[in-house]
Amino acid sequence: MTKPASFVSQNTWEFLRDAMITPTGFREYDARWKYPDDINLPGITALGLGLGTQMRRRGIAPVIAVGNDYREYSLSIKNALMLGLMQAGIHVKDIGPALSPMAYFAQFHLDAPAVAMVTASHNPNGWTGVKMGFERPLTHGPDEMNELRDIVLNGEAEAAPGGGYEFIHGVREAYLDDLAGGFKMSRKIKVVCATGNGTASAFAPELFERIGVEVVPSHNALDYNFPHYNPNPEAMEMLHDMSDSVKASGADFALGFDGDGDRCGVVDDEGEEIFADKVGVIMARDLSKIYPNSTFVADVKSTGLFASDPELIKNGAKADYWKTGHSHMKRRVKEIGALAGFEKSGHYFLAEPVGRGYDCGMRVAVEICKLMDRNPDMSMSDLRKALPVTYATPTMSPYCADEEKYVVLERLVAKLVAKANAGEQLGGRDIAQVVTVNGARVILDNGSWGLVRASSNTPNLVVVCESSESDAEMRAIFADIDAVIRTEPLVGEYDQTI
Repeated sequence: MTKPASFVSQNTWEFLRDAMITPTGFREYDARWKYPDDINLPGITALGLGLGTQMRRRGIAPVIAVGNDYREYSLSIKNALMLGLMQAGIHVKDIGPALSPMAYFAQFHLDAPAVAMVTASHNPNGWTGVKMGFERPLTHGPDEMNELRDIVLNGEAEAAPGGGYEFIHGVREAYLDDLAGGFKMSRKIKVVCATGNGTASAFAPELFERIGVEVVPSHNALDYNFPHYNPNPEAMEMLHDMSDSVKASGADFALGFDGDGDRCGVVDDEGEEIFADKVGVIMARDLSKIYPNSTFVADVKSTGLFASDPELIKNGAKADYWKTGHSHMKRRVKEIGALAGFEKSGHYFLAEPVGRGYDCGMRVAVEICKLMDRNPDMSMSDLRKALPVTYATPTMSPYCADEEKYVVLERLVAKLVAKANAGEQLGGRDIAQVVTVNGARVILDNGSWGLVRASSNTPNLVVVCESSESDAEMRAIFADIDAVIRTEPLVGEYDQTI
């Protein structure tokens, strides 16, 4: 039995001995902390001991695949985590530096019953965390995270005999082999490969070359200082840089990847950023021709086109809107037997027979190249322009402390539901419905909508708006949503706005 996690100060004797873990790091579907401000190495070891205890409680065979992203401190974090896992009697299969989807692949490749990936994903330097899962291709959801939190923070973790360590060579090569799968482009194509100096730099350029794509490099040298920008293909800074590269090189499009390679962003041949939900509609159109009557899951931040697009309707496609978050989306895709799931943040979940159901930016990149190969007379901008026009904001994130955001959101949802019940308008239109499966998605009488929810990973709310009619209506929807948000003094400034 370990002691409960304590709160100790940096640069003290206790900091090098006792576990320090801030409880808010246990999030909805993974763990994230600022290191060493919110967690220390003994805290990471306590997390590993807790995860191993959770495996034993659930009857999971005591074997786990473990990887780490390319950050200066990730190896230290992984070593501390593996120490705790081994203390819990778990046999660790260390796959070395990896992308998150490479770790998920390793679960299948090594037939490992569990996975733990040390990564802060797209969070800036100074953050660390762990994505973990037992039932492939799923990762921990709220129930598993709450159970793990209680084991760790309440001192319920238990040591057990039988722990061991093994370094597994060749997983990266097997992962790339699996992604390429013998496919070669039949048309010439030139792609900007943007990795923001993150972990995907060690994978994406080689993968593109293997499938016959001409690569235009963009920040492909591994550098954990992220000297140009934080690799996050949802951030306008990265998308604008990708656009500049397309225009300068004459590339057919650009693909960009986040820090742990599970997300993909797209810029077309005209330098236009295509938000991931619209890319999802383009992919769904293509896939629904090959697999008619398919179901596609979209998160609540995504465009309404999944339900209203005439081409998808013609192909018999069905839309299912679900909770934002990679764990929620993976689970939903598996539960309802969907062909794919699409999240506005750039997570794509391609299930059998296309993928294995987990989010993999590299798999999406290959499938986009295959899509372009199947449509040799179409450019990426042609595919974009073929979609019905809508006007959407980027994903905007006003600050709200982790300790406050869910309570604040609860009040905001109640206020928006009250507006609808009172017959009030939003953006100058009547409110048709308020979907509260994940925050509040306020749907207007013409299908336009505005959303506010709580971020699962950072101390923020999340705001997205889309109009089916005009930029002016989109801005009016945002103004009215923001006016409700501004009634809450605990909500701060936006990271970006329209």
